[in-house]
Amino acid sequence: MHGSELLFLVLMVAMAGLSVLAGAVGVPYPILLVVGGLALGFVPGLPNIELPPEIVLVLFLPPLLYHAAFFSSPRDLRANMRAISMLAVGLVLATMFVVALIGYLAGITWGAAFALGAIVSPTDPLAATTIARKTGVPRRLVTVLEGESLVNDATALVAYRIAVSVVAGGTFVVWQAGLEFVVNAIGGAVVGLIVGLAITWIRKQLDDPPAEIVVTLVTGYVAYLPAEQLGVSGVLAAVAAGLYVGWHAPEVATAETRLLGFSFWEVFVYLLNAALFILIGLQLPPILSAVTDDHGIATLVWLSALVSGAVIAVRLVWMFTVPYLIRLLDRRTAQVARRVGPGERFVVGWSGMRGAVSLAAALALPIRAGGQGFPDRDLIIFLTFIVILVTLVVQGLSLPVVIRRFVRGEDDEAEQEELRARLGAAKAALFRLEELAEEDWTRSDTIERLRGFYEYRKKRFAARGGMVEDDGYEDRSVAYQRLSHELLAAQRSAIVRLRNEGAISSEVMRRVERDLDLEESRLEI
Repeated sequence: MHGSELLFLVLMVAMAGLSVLAGAVGVPYPILLVVGGLALGFVPGLPNIELPPEIVLVLFLPPLLYHAAFFSSPRDLRANMRAISMLAVGLVLATMFVVALIGYLAGITWGAAFALGAIVSPTDPLAATTIARKTGVPRRLVTVLEGESLVNDATALVAYRIAVSVVAGGTFVVWQAGLEFVVNAIGGAVVGLIVGLAITWIRKQLDDPPAEIVVTLVTGYVAYLPAEQLGVSGVLAAVAAGLYVGWHAPEVATAETRLLGFSFWEVFVYLLNAALFILIGLQLPPILSAVTDDHGIATLVWLSALVSGAVIAVRLVWMFTVPYLIRLLDRRTAQVARRVGPGERFVVGWSGMRGAVSLAAALALPIRAGGQGFPDRDLIIFLTFIVILVTLVVQGLSLPVVIRRFVRGEDDEAEQEELRARLGAAKAALFRLEELAEEDWTRSDTIERLRGFYEYRKKRFAARGGMVEDDGYEDRSVAYQRLSHELLAAQRSAIVRLRNEGAISSEVMRRVERDLDLEESRLEI
């Protein structure tokens, strides 16, 4: 077996095994994948892996950004835009400057030091939001964390490109950098909206679920790559396209497309993140070998501690200073009502884990710049890995404890909204049913059966929301659903038996099985 084949096999087995182990031990999978990849990197006999710098960002970033934006709420993002922009722009720049100063004092050139600061400044939402949702963090805080991670990538990557160009022999002028950031942001958003409009129109013309899913797969790339070629933010282009298509998705996708699409994207994004986080760990041994030739172990240890500590400390200091200064200036009633306490503020501050974007940006550093090797490239990649490792492991493992300690009560806002949605849907079904009862093609016995079904649903959801007295609706519903599960299981066993006996083909069995699965997906238990 060749080295590349062995590495591919190890990567696939590690992705599956570590993901299963993460679920078994209750640890967010990015944490275990990074640690597992690090351990694999020191296994004798495994070939070193080097990702081509020019394809790292392009390969991983567009689909991850598009997926995150697709499932975000433009309404919630707009409502929390002040908090998000403060974190995604102000905090990113503050972190970059502090880390750059530390790097410069440690002997790294200014350009390379700013590149390091830009690389480690954006947060990764995966582990933080996964933990937050499981532990009942209010939805607004989750929205802020997700929105920050969508926008701060653009801020960091614009600063990153400026720093790399300075290393390559360019110049840095503050007003020019500010103008470039504004042009990048607006231009990227415009490109993304144009792509979103085009993709939405194309999908309205399609009635082929596999083809539609392929279109969604390439949408992130279609937005990201042209934007980068035009010199504007590919990150914001992918985000804008995802937000637009996600908002209009109910108008363009059939139920079958949505079922297939959600399943596909859940697996695809999981595999992308799993591969990337394992690659983070696998990258360290050769990088460590390279940096120890130029820097002593003691130097690497204290510099790693300084940079990691600065990334964590700047975020916490920011959370307990800048928002309070803004409060003194903005006392509007709407903003006062949105204020959070110090406990929630500390949770947001402790959720600043780094991950995929930082790694991709570090690995994408050019090997040569300005006719010579990029200064301290291996050291920057090494420090980036340490920051990812420290924030994921230290903050990630302790975040559930921090949440339970500082966030009081679980967030029931999402549950109440879901209840309103189900109740509204039941009422709409009853209203439409009464309209259709007058049609010639409807049958009175079918109308009565469906009327009873939706009347019961309406009463059940109304009782759950405290609008009417609960007359055992929930208990009867649970019993009904348990009975339905038993009947569905019996039907599955029957079609499998028919397949095994040769009475039906596997294709027919899978077709009927899918219908049973869709029916079961409607049940709540």
